[in-house]
Amino acid sequence: MTLIETVSIESLLHLAPVIPVVVIEDPAHAVPLARALVAGGLPVIEVTLRTGAALEAVRAIAEEVPDAIVGTGTVRRPADLDASAEAGARFAVSPGASPDLIAAARGHAVGWLPGAATASEAMTLAEHGFGFQKFFPAEAAGGTALLRSLHGPLPEIRFCATGGIGLGNAGDYLATPNVACVGGSWVTPAKRMAAGDWAGIERLAREAAALRAG
Repeated sequence: MTLIETVSIESLLHLAPVIPVVVIEDPAHAVPLARALVAGGLPVIEVTLRTGAALEAVRAIAEEVPDAIVGTGTVRRPADLDASAEAGARFAVSPGASPDLIAAARGHAVGWLPGAATASEAMTLAEHGFGFQKFFPAEAAGGTALLRSLHGPLPEIRFCATGGIGLGNAGDYLATPNVACVGGSWVTPAKRMAAGDWAGIERLAREAAALRAG
């Protein structure tokens, strides 16, 4: 089966080595945060749907920060895909996958990055045409050792590894042959966001952007 999302998701995952995974409590933080991340070299931003402010934040970034490519995370149901599209999200990320989500994502306006943590899950998603996947929770699921084990029998699948990843181990993941990029929240600490320390977040973004996939 042809991998249906290779063009949009593949290009997305190769724009920067790190995708910031952001939890936004105050929608007023969305635009300055996105501008700091873009200025630091991280244009792809995942805003998780864990707060009531998330979709408002996505909408603000989509409208006011043209150089940002904003998407949603923690997408769990088809309605989340629709809400993401309406808010202006360019992509959506899920911690796993379900039959309903798989069906809804096929041909949806928003590109979908589904989550997998096992060989069976990765194979099932690939059979449905999703060759780019989120490996989650990366550290808890087996880390780089599991990813390298998957690469042999499943060389065509590429992952964005997320979960327990920070500056200290991101390089190890990026050196793994089937990892296109990593996702993490260390670039946007809650304390810096609450303090409006956008310059500090820009510095963290530059540090992350300097990492390179192997």
